[in-house]
Amino acid sequence: MEGLAPQPYTTADLERFVAEPDKRAGRTAFQRDRARVLHSAALRRLAGKTQVVDPGAGAFAVTDTSPRTRLTHSLECAQVGRELGAALGCDPDLVETACLAHDLGHPPFGHNGEQVLDEFAADCGGFEGNAQSLRLLTRIEPKRFAPSPDGPVSVGLNLTRAALDAATKYPWPRGGHPTEPASRKFGVYEDDLPVFAWVRLAAGAAAPDGPGTRTCFEAQVMDWSDDVAYSVHDVEDGLQAGHIDPRALRSAPERAEVFACALGRYAPPGADAAELDAALDRLLAQPWWPGRYDGSALDQARLKDAASQLIGRFCLAAETATRARHGTAPLTRYGAELVVPREQRLECAVLKAVADCWVMQRAAQARRRAEQRVVIGELAHTLLERAPEGLDPQFRALFEAAPDDRARCRAVVDQIASLTDAAATALHARLAA
Repeated sequence: MEGLAPQPYTTADLERFVAEPDKRAGRTAFQRDRARVLHSAALRRLAGKTQVVDPGAGAFAVTDTSPRTRLTHSLECAQVGRELGAALGCDPDLVETACLAHDLGHPPFGHNGEQVLDEFAADCGGFEGNAQSLRLLTRIEPKRFAPSPDGPVSVGLNLTRAALDAATKYPWPRGGHPTEPASRKFGVYEDDLPVFAWVRLAAGAAAPDGPGTRTCFEAQVMDWSDDVAYSVHDVEDGLQAGHIDPRALRSAPERAEVFACALGRYAPPGADAAELDAALDRLLAQPWWPGRYDGSALDQARLKDAASQLIGRFCLAAETATRARHGTAPLTRYGAELVVPREQRLECAVLKAVADCWVMQRAAQARRRAEQRVVIGELAHTLLERAPEGLDPQFRALFEAAPDDRARCRAVVDQIASLTDAAATALHARLAA
């Protein structure tokens, strides 16, 4: 029956916001969580949302290979996280659920759309993809409803407390970053603080000093798996698209550009160019590192092997270092911290910067991002002015039931965040006609 899960997960970890019976005996609570995310419409919509190259770009190399989307990234992140989590003693279904769910709240056009929505939503608490993911999991995605004096209220997928906690990368509201109060990164909107408090309730019992802004161990595994998957695969996509020339990584000017980007956005605290230089040299010295890429079958196979080697390198380093600190017992919830060696964090940062410099910062991409910002900005203002016209039935109902302008703005933001890139573009064109 449901409730069976490997120790040391507790009854509180397995609780759902609204209690419900299992439909089929023999499944664990975390297996049900995984199935709910896997079958959600929100996960399917990620197939139409930008990862690095927009999903409408089509074939982009000499082979008929398409760029990754948020969906394929999430599936790859889930595979990495499931294996790393299992090796460290986490419930693999729990970690996989967190990895599948971590990007559900991201809007059309990736971080580009996220920035525009954050500006538009300034008067109702802003926008952040991770906070939107929690909102989607606990409120927007229709799966379970709870009774209330005003009628049934959606509780989203009604996942277990541990699953929601594991999917929470930034466990604080806006302005609550533990070291950078001005950071745009946060994991919960003010409207969703009640369910967030419920999610973190068991964490208080698991952590002697209370959870504070700590992330649970499974969330740390998810976070590193996310970094590993997108740093490796974004470079793989860039090579296949012809935007990255492996030989340029041996050129001093190009390396300096990459290191400057890494220091500004990706490198761990206190890093310098010399450390990044050494990190890149370590990667270039590996026998499997792709020294060239021409799209041939042999080069495709070599590139796939390099991606596999990099993922193994990053995960094994974290597993070994974490075990060295915490021993061989199962590591779960608030009983341990994931240890990622600084060398691997630097190598990962270099890969992110390579993709950033040579894929995301291309002139064509800059022009496209500018067009996307116009689409999202105009769409948001038009929907708010003309609502409920243009809103889907679910969000129309939220808009019409909203008690004030702040809530009406949030309903519009929820609608836009749910759209794929193509749906946002089409709706903008229809409303502008």
